[in-house]
Order: sequence, then C-alpha cells, then structure tokens
Amino acid sequence: EEKRGFYTIKGPIFGNFVCGDEINRTPPKVQSAMLQAMQEREVTIGRKTFPLPNPFFVLATQNPLETKGVYPLPEAQVDRFLFKILVKPPSKKDEIKIIEQNVEVMEIEDLDIQKVVDLQDILDMQETMKNISMSEEIQRYIVHLVDATRHPERYDVREGRYIQWGGSPRASIYLALAAKATAMMNERTFVIPEDVRCIAHDVLRHRIVLNYEGKAKGIDTDSIVDSIIRSVPVL
Repeated sequence: EEKRGFYTIKGPIFGNFVCGDEINRTPPKVQSAMLQAMQEREVTIGRKTFPLPNPFFVLATQNPLETKGVYPLPEAQVDRFLFKILVKPPSKKDEIKIIEQNVEVMEIEDLDIQKVVDLQDILDMQETMKNISMSEEIQRYIVHLVDATRHPERYDVREGRYIQWGGSPRASIYLALAAKATAMMNERTFVIPEDVRCIAHDVLRHRIVLNYEGKAKGIDTDSIVDSIIRSVPVL
C-alpha cells in the first residue's frame, strides 16, 4: 500500500556548478535563499537543513538595471561573488560559429564537448592552492588596495570623490585567494604583486558603489580601480 506523506525533492541548487541566469530578475525571496546557499553552503527547507555538495560554485548573469522587470541585488549578495566578469560581444568569426551551432546542430551531443577536468581535479587544485605562499608584503599591499576603496583620500586617488562606499574585508580575502590562484596557474609557488594587479578589476569592480555624482557623470568603476592601482605602492 502506498504511503502518503511529504518528500523532499532537491532542486538545482544541489549541484556542484549552479548557473543563475538573469539573477536580478528573481524576486527578493529567491535572492535571500540564494544568499544562504552562497554564504553557509547549506539550504534550509522547513525545519531541515541540507548541506550542499563540495565543490560548490555559483555563476550568474544579470541584466542592466535600466531593463524592465529587474530587482537590484542586495550588497550582501553581490559581495559574495568572487568576480564580476564583463562579457564583451563576440567577434564576427565567433558569432558565425554561434549561428552554426544553434542552426545546424540540433542535439547537444553533436557539439563534441570534451571534459577538461572532473570534480576530484578541482578539489586537488583547491588543496594545491593552499600551499601557495603569500608574503606579509603582499598581504599589506592587498589590504591597502581595498582600504583605498573605502578611504581614497588617504591615497590621493584621483576619482575617489565618486565613491559612496568600497569593499568589505571579504574583498581583501577574495583578492588574496584570487592572487594565489593566479600564481598557481602561472606555475609559481608564491604570489607576486602582478598576480594581485591583474585580477584586481574582476574582484573590486562590483564592490565599489558610486555616489550620485559618480553615477550622473557616468564614471566607470574600472577607471577607479585603475586610479587605485596607480596610487597604492607595494610597501
């Protein structure tokens, strides 16, 4: 005899790689649930809490705020994304490939997609990254870069007057982690200043909030990061 009752059916959030398409179209309640998953690596359903798998990554796209039907993302949620990557329009050659893949290829199996790494490879890389050394000099450099987003007047940042608020301590943590990953990808066992500088824009651009004057003048946060990099020396 079939038993009646409630069963938990785990949704797509219980994956190793979760892609949130047009995340700023989701209502605040959904964003709040996503925030718990990103911060605590667990999901609460009713009175039960379920851990998320390891590794766990969230990738998301968003529409411009000028688009209708979008919700501004809470700063706390934005701060939990390691990078904000700007995707440029494809080249004409790449756009032709996109047409071919979407018009001529009807099944995903026909794309001949090759697996590059598996989950264990990623876990191994995460362990390897822990062994990448970072000197106190580099740590100070990272802290000063992030501090310049909060107190640009201390570093004579030219466009600092357009900043309403800057990065939290999480920005320093993520900048350090990203720099270590960059060093590892370049087959080094230690971090150099260039590792920090080359990923500073991706880590900081979404953590710098412009004031009204900056928005009115169309200031780009990337240009502010450029000014910060020029103004903050390696001590």
